[in-house]
Amino acid sequence: MVPKSTKKSNPSAKALVRAREIYLDYASATPIDPGVFAVMTKVFKENFANPGSIHLLGVEVKKKLEQARADIAKILFAHPDEIIFTSGATESNNLAIRGVLEKWKGTPHIVTINIEHSSVLETCRYLEKNHLAEVTYVSVPSSGVVDPALIKKALRPNTAVVSVMYANNEIGTIQPIGEIAKAIRHFRKNKLAGNPEVLPGGVNFPVFYIDATQAVNYLPINVEKLGIDLLSFSGTKIYGPKGVGALYVKRHTPLGKILFGGDQEGGIRPGTENLAGAVGLAEALKITEGIKEKESKRLFRLQEYFIDQLQHSEVLKDVGILINGDEKKRLPNNVNITIPKIPSDLVVIELSARGIYLSEKSACKSGNKAGSYILRAIRSGDKDICRKHEGSLRFSFGRATTKSDLDYTLRALFEILRKLGKWYN
Repeated sequence: MVPKSTKKSNPSAKALVRAREIYLDYASATPIDPGVFAVMTKVFKENFANPGSIHLLGVEVKKKLEQARADIAKILFAHPDEIIFTSGATESNNLAIRGVLEKWKGTPHIVTINIEHSSVLETCRYLEKNHLAEVTYVSVPSSGVVDPALIKKALRPNTAVVSVMYANNEIGTIQPIGEIAKAIRHFRKNKLAGNPEVLPGGVNFPVFYIDATQAVNYLPINVEKLGIDLLSFSGTKIYGPKGVGALYVKRHTPLGKILFGGDQEGGIRPGTENLAGAVGLAEALKITEGIKEKESKRLFRLQEYFIDQLQHSEVLKDVGILINGDEKKRLPNNVNITIPKIPSDLVVIELSARGIYLSEKSACKSGNKAGSYILRAIRSGDKDICRKHEGSLRFSFGRATTKSDLDYTLRALFEILRKLGKWYN
C-alpha cells in the first residue's frame, strides 16, 4: 500500500496526470493475447527439453513442435513440411530472398517495389552492392499501390525472385498479389515454351515471395489461392510472442540455407527450436483467424469514421490534412496522415504527453537516412517535401480500440494543432 502524502497537492502536477492512455501503435507491436500467454506459460513450465533429443522428454517436445507446425500449415492451406520457424519476419525476409539465390545458377535478378519493408530493401541493396544480384525497384504512385503491369514489364529471363509485400507496414496499402501472381505464371509459361529445360529444384522461376506480416490479421492467407511460393509473418503483429516467426515455402521451391550449424527445420534454419514461441505463434494465428472477419469489419467502421472526422469535422476541416495512400485499398486498422507545415515528431510528443501513443515518420532527417523513404516515394512529385519538414502520423488500431478512444484522440489533436499552428502558419 502506498502511504498518503502529508504535503499539500500541487495543482500544476495534477494537470500533468494523463486522464487515460490510448494505444494506437498496433502496427508496431501488439500485446500478447491471454490465451497465447496461457499456452506458452504451460510450455515454459513443462517442456524444457531439446526437441532434437531422442529421449522421452525430447520426443514429447518434438511432438508439440510438430503440432504447432501442423496447426499453422492448416490455416495457411499448406503442408506441415512447408512451414519453417524463424526468429521473425526480418529473418524470414532475408532467408526467402538470399535462400533462393543460393540455388540460382549465374547472375540472378530480383524485382521488388520501392516501398517494400526495409529488411527486404536493405537485403537487395547489399546483394546489388556486392554484385551478387541485379535488382529492379518498381516505383509505386501516390496511391501506394503498385501497377501489376510494371512488375510484369520488369521481369527478365534471369529473374529469380519477385518480392512484393502483401500490405505496407507504414501506410497500410494492400498490393494486388493475385494479379502479380497471374503475371508471373504467364511469364513462366512463355519462358518454358521457349526453353523447356527444367530449372533448379523442379520449379519455374521467378519465385514469388510476399511479406504478409501486416496482412495476417485482416486479409486472406490461403497460399493456394494467393498463388505465391513463399510467405512470411511474425508473432509481433498478431498478439503473439515477439522473437518468433514463420516462413511458408512451397514444396520444391529451391531454397538454400544462409545460416550454418545444425540440421533443424528441414536443414534450412539451424538452431535449437523455440518451442514456446512456436506454440504461441500457432495459438495466436488460430485466434486471429477465428475473429478476422468480425474484427476487420469493426475496424473498418472505425477507420471510416476517423478519416471522415479528420477531413470534414468542424474543428479539423480547415487544417488540410492529407491521407497518405489509397483510402480504400488499405488495411482496416491503418490511417496514415500528413499535417501540412507541422513536423510529425512534435505531434507525437504532444500526443504522448496526453497518453496517446502512435508512430511517426519524418519526410527527411538531416545527416542520416532515418526519414520515411515510403513517404518520399509516394510523394515523389513534391520536390519541397524535405524543406517543409513534413512527415506522417500512423494511427494503427487494434482489438482494444473504441470509438471513444478516437474521439478523445481527435480532441487532443485539435488542441495540439491549435498550439503548434501559431508557430508554423
